[in-house]
Amino acid sequence: MRVAGATALGHHRAMIVDTRVRLRRVERDDLPRFVAWLNDPEVRRSLALLWPMGSAQEEAWYEAQLKAEPALQAFSIDVRKDASAWTHAGGAGFHSIDWVSRAAELGLVIGDKSRWGQGYGTEATRALCRWGLRELNLHRIWLRVYEDNAPAIRSYEKVGFKLEGRLRQDRFREGRYLDTLVMGLLYDELTE
Repeated sequence: MRVAGATALGHHRAMIVDTRVRLRRVERDDLPRFVAWLNDPEVRRSLALLWPMGSAQEEAWYEAQLKAEPALQAFSIDVRKDASAWTHAGGAGFHSIDWVSRAAELGLVIGDKSRWGQGYGTEATRALCRWGLRELNLHRIWLRVYEDNAPAIRSYEKVGFKLEGRLRQDRFREGRYLDTLVMGLLYDELTE
């Protein structure tokens, strides 16, 4: 993995490049794809986002991202289309960072359903965690995942995340309550 760009943290075009994925800062022309993905009920069912997303809301989110602290600015996930080309497949980033405890909450979505089940989420999670732990000097990264999202849970476990807790019947969706699992990764638990 390498970090490309003027600086790993400050430059808006900085990228984290791995073998089959790269994380780059979100650009305005990514927004229509994000809106389409976030309006797909199948994509949205694994996210904390309850309501469909409009272009105006996504534009406002983007403008806020430009003003956010660099470590909290979201990334677009690109996957290798072929040896020299990339295609946008999702997004990831840290929702919050506690700089005193050196802990951050991670969020990730592979919105392009044609890329599901191919390991891109695992690779993007590993790349973002590696950057957070090694470049941002985080000690712990954590996330929330719904109990019925077995593919995501397996993906996080492959990266080294451990189950830390369960928020019982925390989420109401499709006529039933679901538990939210809290998973965490400590600095020395990241798998390569």
